[in-house]
Amino acid sequence: MTTEPGWVHDAIWWHVYPLGFVGAERESAPGRPVVHRLGHLAGWLDHAVELGASGVALGPVFASETHGYDTTDHLRVDPRLGDDADLDALVAACRERGLRVLLDGVFNHVGRGHPAFRAVLEQGPSAPTASWFRLRWPSGEWAPGVEPGYDDFEGHSALVALDHREPAVADHVVDVMCHWLDRGVDGWRLDAAYAVPASFWAGVADRVRERHPDAYLMGEVIHGDYARFVAEAHVDAVTQYELWKAVWSSLNDANFFELDAALTRHSGFLDSFVPYTFLGNHDVTRIASRLTDERHLAHALVVLLTTGGTPAVYAGDEHAFRGVKEDRAGGDDAVRPPFPATPGELSPLGLPTYGLHQELIGLRRRHRWLHAARTRTLHLANEQLVYEAVGEGQRLVVALSVGERPVEVPVEATGAVLAGAAEVAGGRVRLAPHGWAVLEG
Repeated sequence: MTTEPGWVHDAIWWHVYPLGFVGAERESAPGRPVVHRLGHLAGWLDHAVELGASGVALGPVFASETHGYDTTDHLRVDPRLGDDADLDALVAACRERGLRVLLDGVFNHVGRGHPAFRAVLEQGPSAPTASWFRLRWPSGEWAPGVEPGYDDFEGHSALVALDHREPAVADHVVDVMCHWLDRGVDGWRLDAAYAVPASFWAGVADRVRERHPDAYLMGEVIHGDYARFVAEAHVDAVTQYELWKAVWSSLNDANFFELDAALTRHSGFLDSFVPYTFLGNHDVTRIASRLTDERHLAHALVVLLTTGGTPAVYAGDEHAFRGVKEDRAGGDDAVRPPFPATPGELSPLGLPTYGLHQELIGLRRRHRWLHAARTRTLHLANEQLVYEAVGEGQRLVVALSVGERPVEVPVEATGAVLAGAAEVAGGRVRLAPHGWAVLEG
C-alpha cells in the first residue's frame, strides 16, 4: 500500500471553486486592478470547521485568462481573487482553525497567455521555451505573426498542452509545487493527471517529496486502472469517479447490484492506496440535482462517509444546492455559483441536509478507522443493500433501502442504531420505505 502522509488519515475536505465562490469576473483583463476577494472565502472557514471538515481543497487560484484552468502564471495569485498576501492570509486563517490546504495544480497545459507560450508566438522556433510544447511549424523560414500548430487539451485550443518529455517542464512544475508548499500549503490536486505520462509524475513527485515529505499528492483520474496509475505515478491517491457514478446511478435505477460491484472494486483499490472520494465537484452536476428522488441524498452521503477513502464535500452540497452541468460554453456556471457573504444568508431549506452532513461526518470522526475500511456485502437485492465496513478490529453495518414499502433484511447487528432509523431484532433489520441506518457491529 502506498504510504500517504499520516495526517491524511483524518482528512475530510471542504472543496471550493474560488473564482465562482467569490463572484469573480468571467474573464481577466490586462491592466485591471487587483480585487481582494479571498477574504470572502476566509469568512467561511468557521463554517467548514462546524461542518466537520479538516481541510479546504481549493480550485484554481493562480493567474489565468478565464476559468482558472488556462493558467498564465503559476507563481502569481489571480488578480480577480487578490494577491500573494491574500493567499498567505487565507492559509494562515486555515492554520488558525486547524484546517489543511490543498491547491489545484494545472500542469498538463497552460493558457495561450502564459509567458512560455507567448515567447513562442513572438520569437518562433528559436524561443527558449519552444521545447516546452508539442509544436508543428509551417514549412519555410519563420516570420513574425506565423503561429505553429500545437497539441491542446481535448480539443480546447485555448489550452496549450505541455511536452512532458522536456526536462525544463518538470523543473518548472517542481519549482511551482515547492514554492507554494514552502509557503504553507499541504498538498496538490493534479488536474487532468490522466493526460500526463505517469513517469513524469513519478519524477516530479519524488523530487517534491525530497523537500516536502508530508505533501499530499492526488491526481485527477476518471477512467482506467487506478491502482496502476498510483503506483507508476508515485502519487498518494486518485479521484474515485467509479464509486461516484455507481452511487447516484444505483440509487436512481434502484439497482444496488451496480453499487455492490463498485464497492468490491473499491475495496480492492484500498489494498494499495486510499482513493479521494466525493459526491460532487466543480465539474459535475450537483448530487441533489443528479438524484431523481431527493430522499436518497441521505443514502448517497451514508455511502461516502462509511466507506474507505479520503472524502470531500463540494461547497454547497452540504446545503443541498442544485445545479446541472451542461456541455456548452458557460455550462459549468450552475455548479460554480457565487456564495453570500456569510453562511447565515443561505436559505434555511438546506439546514436539514447540513445537519445530516454534520451527523455523519461526526460519526466518521468517531470511527477514524473508516479511512481505510473494507466493505463486504451482507444482503443484496435491487432495492436493498446491506454491507459491513470493517477495519482495525471494528465493524459497522450499513443498511439501505430505496423501496416503497417497509422491508426486513437478514443481518446480524447486535449494537445500537448510530444514525438513521431501524428496528433491530432476531437477526433482522427492519427499514421504513426509502430508509437507511448505520448500526454498531
